[in-house]
Amino acid sequence: MSTEQDKLLYAKINLETAQIPWKELERFFAGGMVISVNENVDMIQVAQWMASDDVAAISGMLEKKEIQKITDDQARIWSDSDAMLWAVVVKPWILVQQRRS
Repeated sequence: MSTEQDKLLYAKINLETAQIPWKELERFFAGGMVISVNENVDMIQVAQWMASDDVAAISGMLEKKEIQKITDDQARIWSDSDAMLWAVVVKPWILVQQRRS
């Protein structure tokens, strides 16, 4: 992919991000389709790598635990606190990120 195509994909994904209440994501969590992105990581870049099927980049992030499946404990915390998360869909996954103000 060329640099211009990379920029366009990044911009497209950026436009598809939104804040969403955790409660609306719980059914997808139950299906194992939600991935948490560490707050210090560019979620849009992660989505771009997933959309481009960049196995090396995603594998490295999994190893460093910069991205990971949501644990039951984390889901419970978000549910109890009515958490609002940033999210973007990269089928079949939903990436979520909690940002602290």
